[in-house]
Amino acid sequence: MATAAEYVDKNIDASGNPARFKLPPGFSLASLPFGFLIVFFIVPVVLLFVTSFFTARSFIIEPVWNLDNYARILSAAGFWQATWVGMKNGFYTATFSVVLSFPVAYYLVYRTRSNVIMYLVLLSWFSSYLVRVYAWRTILGTNGVINSFLMGSGMISEPLEVILFSPFASVLTLIHIMLPFSLLILVASLRDVKQDYLDAARDLGATKIGVLVKVILPMTYKGIVGSFMFTFILAAGDYITPQLLGGRDGVTSGLLIANQFRSAGNWPLGSAMAFTLLATFVAVYVVFTLTLRVLKLAPGRRYHG
Repeated sequence: MATAAEYVDKNIDASGNPARFKLPPGFSLASLPFGFLIVFFIVPVVLLFVTSFFTARSFIIEPVWNLDNYARILSAAGFWQATWVGMKNGFYTATFSVVLSFPVAYYLVYRTRSNVIMYLVLLSWFSSYLVRVYAWRTILGTNGVINSFLMGSGMISEPLEVILFSPFASVLTLIHIMLPFSLLILVASLRDVKQDYLDAARDLGATKIGVLVKVILPMTYKGIVGSFMFTFILAAGDYITPQLLGGRDGVTSGLLIANQFRSAGNWPLGSAMAFTLLATFVAVYVVFTLTLRVLKLAPGRRYHG
């Protein structure tokens, strides 16, 4: 067994300083997570993209290179109609989630030191996704809270069936599900905007609206974009909520993609649909960022006037 003196000698370098742990050549602390990302994300995405150029018959993939899947998608009116439904759900959900969560995030960062409101919002994560969906289905149902209240107050004589199986029900449920994600992103973004910046802007004569438009929004640009796109992609790609609450017109492209993998067994066509939807998300991201720049809410420039 090594003595204490030998142990100390082994852990002290020639200059008398504590010896540092050295990583093997060519290895860094980022190598492990980077390798994990490659194996479990990059490689599956590449394989899925390659598969989108193949064909399938009776659940058997044939590696025959062609563009038939993408040509079929471009000419499929049903796919684009379902994509449009998902895009509307995503846009409304992302817009209302950001608009509703931004004042709450501002209050949590600049007006209070208590996180009770955040905890109450995050409390919904303790329940299952499907539980929340069925809860809203019960609330909006013919015998739900809303119809019972309206009938009890004499405002209506019979239950309103339109509020359940409708786009309104889908968007309302998705907002409830996505709001915590949007709030967390915006809170993290607003914490980087120090109170000193706001005080300096007020000292220079900026109004409350001027501080918001010229200081807070440009400095939280990445958080706003991240919050909007994160909730938009999740809501637009969701197919369970529109399927359970959207009625006959609630079919989205996410459901069509899932059916190609589960029921039809046409993985190449489903892969092509997925990457077509991904391209649509990229287009929405570009349009959204350009819109913020046109409205002068993006950083990197100085605006006067």
